[in-house]
Amino acid sequence: MNLATQALREAIYRLPPGARLSATDAVPPLALLLGPCLGGLLLGLLMLAAGRLRGPNRRPIIDPIEANALHGGRMSLRDSLYLALQNVVSNGGGASIGLEAGYTQICAGLASRLGIAFEMRRGDLRTLVGCGAAAAIAAAFGAPLTGAFYAFELIIGTYSIATLTPVVVAALCGSLVARALVETQPLVAFDNMQAVTTSTVTSLETLPSLALGLVCAGLGILIMRGVTLVEQVVQASGLPRAAGPALGGLCVGVLALAATPQVLSGGHGALHLQFSHDAQGYGIGALAGLFAAKAAASAISIGSGFRGGLFFASLFLGALAGKVFAGIAPEVVPGMAAFGLTPLAYAVIGMSALAVAVIGGPLTMTFLALEVTGSFPITGLVLVAVIASSLTVRKTFGYSFATWRFHLRGESIRSAHDVGWIRTLTVGRLMRRDVRAIPLDTPMATFLRAHPLGSPSRVIVVDAQERYAGIVMVPEAHAAAREAGDGEPGLADVLRHPKDFLTPEMNAKEASATFDRTESEALAVVDGPESRAVIGLLTESHTLKRYSEELDRQRRAMAGESV
Repeated sequence: MNLATQALREAIYRLPPGARLSATDAVPPLALLLGPCLGGLLLGLLMLAAGRLRGPNRRPIIDPIEANALHGGRMSLRDSLYLALQNVVSNGGGASIGLEAGYTQICAGLASRLGIAFEMRRGDLRTLVGCGAAAAIAAAFGAPLTGAFYAFELIIGTYSIATLTPVVVAALCGSLVARALVETQPLVAFDNMQAVTTSTVTSLETLPSLALGLVCAGLGILIMRGVTLVEQVVQASGLPRAAGPALGGLCVGVLALAATPQVLSGGHGALHLQFSHDAQGYGIGALAGLFAAKAAASAISIGSGFRGGLFFASLFLGALAGKVFAGIAPEVVPGMAAFGLTPLAYAVIGMSALAVAVIGGPLTMTFLALEVTGSFPITGLVLVAVIASSLTVRKTFGYSFATWRFHLRGESIRSAHDVGWIRTLTVGRLMRRDVRAIPLDTPMATFLRAHPLGSPSRVIVVDAQERYAGIVMVPEAHAAAREAGDGEPGLADVLRHPKDFLTPEMNAKEASATFDRTESEALAVVDGPESRAVIGLLTESHTLKRYSEELDRQRRAMAGESV
């Protein structure tokens, strides 16, 4: 994927072989303006061609987080290849997105396909999908610990002894194989630690790190909101979906022409540039302007329809935010100048803090900083910042970028933790089907003879159109008949829950909530709220028993016990 995107950028922007687009100033102005638009046109043509091949009933592409949360790790390899191709065209065309989404998609898709072929159990298949994602991130950054914890926190949704060995081994293998096959540059490079600190790091340095984490949390929320705003504008414009990337690419090209080529593509070259000696001349205003341009370019790229993620863009934006913070903070709080952290140290801290605000994974970003710098003192400060950033985003916004987009689609997914089993534990699977309903106009005497005391305690009643009318409790019917004296009551007089029922697509959690609301021990199951044809009966005790059994099975699977 890297080779393909580099070849595409060299063809579109006339770059020298091996030159990074975001670190090159010698791009012709016309290429800067029209290059992303051309990439958008290519992506639009690809979308049109794929739309015809996939047909009108094509389903949304499932990413690793959604697959593990809802589908037990099952992914489509064909869809994963298609998304990876879209990511290559988007990034190669100059859109301000990274390739990490494509890496994890195709590697997790391959892992899922392998697991399905071997008919692996649900829990093992979810772990294998995490292994694929771990290997992808470890290979991309040359950071096996980062890849492993990316899988634990973002793809599998939890850390357990049972998943430790396969995920870590996959991450190590991915990193080693990538290094053996391709010469890779480190994410950032420091000549010596003097470039990061001017004195021994003490506990006092946690104060500015904490403040920077809070700032990055707010910036991350703004970026995610910005993507949503652009999407809403594009949808409201009525523009065809395939034409959105071309228009978005033109806007990104305008930003690159007005600001700098550093806003283009993922930003690997630009990040290296910001950590080099050549970045010494950037003032606070220039850095803030570059941050605004890159954030806008990223929001426009994803919001207009380019395919990719914000992983690397958030790292680059965080580094810029850290350097701006290092310049502004001493002016606001003069005592900040006494700390031993340099702008590069704040760039590393900001890089991790903003990435965790957008992507999530506090330990993932902490280990990334450790593997980049090799400094435990700096890593400790990064941990402070990412905890502050992650907690702030969780409490004020509640989503990472991936789960926020699920929320906009109507999916209630907050992480990759397996909740799909709840959706499969439906009322339709749990209910009893051997139920016989009686007409509402049945005389009470006939009903009592057919249902003496000691027979099943509840009977479902239907009206003249055979629609659900309610439930009659047999003891209550006998009591009502005795108390009535000479007059005979009708079934309508002892009817309960006429408007309360379940439908087969409800899951066990929703059914339990309905039982609590109605204070009923059993409810009828109807085929739908309109026709209300009775198809079964479900009791609260059976629902809770099955729900408890599944919870216990999930707990034992997470702990690595036999299931």
